[in-house]
Amino acid sequence: MNRAFARWLLVAALTAPVTAHAGRTCEVRPQTVDTVQRGLALAAAVAAALDESGARVVLLARAGQDLSKHGLAWSHLGYAYRSAPGEPWRVLHKLNHCGSDQAAIYRQGLGEFFLEHPHRYAAAYSVLSEDAQAALLPVLSDDRAVLRWHEPRYNLVAYPWATRYQQSNQWAIETLAGALEPAAIDRERAQAWLKQQGYTPTTLKLGPLTRLGARATSAHIAFDDHPNARRFSDRIDTVTVDSVLAWLPAAGLGRAAVVIPEPPRK
Repeated sequence: MNRAFARWLLVAALTAPVTAHAGRTCEVRPQTVDTVQRGLALAAAVAAALDESGARVVLLARAGQDLSKHGLAWSHLGYAYRSAPGEPWRVLHKLNHCGSDQAAIYRQGLGEFFLEHPHRYAAAYSVLSEDAQAALLPVLSDDRAVLRWHEPRYNLVAYPWATRYQQSNQWAIETLAGALEPAAIDRERAQAWLKQQGYTPTTLKLGPLTRLGARATSAHIAFDDHPNARRFSDRIDTVTVDSVLAWLPAAGLGRAAVVIPEPPRK
């Protein structure tokens, strides 16, 4: 990276507005030189690891917010991909429009992916099976194809087996299902395939006061797509990064996750 480009990238990162989020809070905080350096250092470490892996498509996780109280390490998934060795890695993922119940699919570079004030400057990735990579690569490169299993109505805790809403991690695995199963032409069929492949969502323990407070103060949180029997017994099922990373090797769809810790600070 030449100095002029590096300087431009730093200025752009410090001044660009951020209005879409996933896997972290919606608090708007300006970038600093330190946060930019840490984000770019992590992006470089991830790029080097992905280069070494020989993969074309991986599921890439970041820790956008602290979910340790739920026993979770990661908050957000995206697809990192490239069509040929030597090309830059791109990340395709779903982001919520902050303060709203809407979301869209975004294509970013690794630097952008890690410049959103993560809770931890660490990452994890799973190299997908050869069949999954071959099926996903043309989908991820096609702006229309990636929208086939996308629902813009966003819900952070969307029920995995309903289609009223969709959250970011849910879009990722439904897209995987659609790419691998020709019959999964819509979300309902994609979800049926995921069940057949043994995917099990995470069950969060959320009491009525927590649910009421979240629904009253956050447009992007809803519980009306969850079955009453589970909702009223404080069990909220949703798609989490940790559950996906555990499921991929068990289903033969990917390798065990590789964790990339924060690079040493200079």
